[in-house]
Amino acid sequence: MKARAFIALGSNLDDPLVRIDAAFRALAKLPATRLSKRSPSYRNRAVGPGPQPDFINAVAELDTGLGPYALLRAVRDIETAQGRERRAKRWAPRVIDLDILLYDDRQMRDSRLTLPHPEMHRRRFVLQPLSDIAPELTIPGLGPLQDLLQQAPAQELIEVASTEAALESG
Repeated sequence: MKARAFIALGSNLDDPLVRIDAAFRALAKLPATRLSKRSPSYRNRAVGPGPQPDFINAVAELDTGLGPYALLRAVRDIETAQGRERRAKRWAPRVIDLDILLYDDRQMRDSRLTLPHPEMHRRRFVLQPLSDIAPELTIPGLGPLQDLLQQAPAQELIEVASTEAALESG
C-alpha cells in the first residue's frame, strides 16, 4: 500500500542548490517510492544562532511503499551520503537537512519521529513550497495549509532556479 509523504529539503553549506537537486534525485531513487512532485526552491535567511549563510529550501511529495520509520532511515541515509554530520547544536548550518513533514494523515509522536513535523506550521520556508505542490492539504491536528500559511511569521522567500533547470535552459 502506497502512502503520500512530504519531505522538506534544506541546505546552506557547500553549494546548497546542488545539494537540494542531489537530494531530490536521491529521493526519486528510493525503493518502492516515486517522486510525484517537486516544489520550487526558495532562498531565505537562516533561522538560528549567529550569522549563517542563507538557506535554500524546497519540498518533495512522494508516493511510497516505505513505512514511516523506513522512510526516516532512508532520508537519514541520504543526508549521511551528502556529508551531513548530526550535531547537538540545533539550527546549525548544514550541507543537507531532510525532514518528514507528513505521512498520509498519520499523527504520531515518539523519540524517533513526530508526525506531522512539530515545527512546520511556524516555518514559512516550509509552508510556501508545500503550498506550491499541494495547496489543498489539511495538516492533521493543525488545519488547512492555506490558513497556516496566512498565519505563519513573515519571512522573505526568493524563488531560485534549480541547478537542473539552469542546465536544461542553457
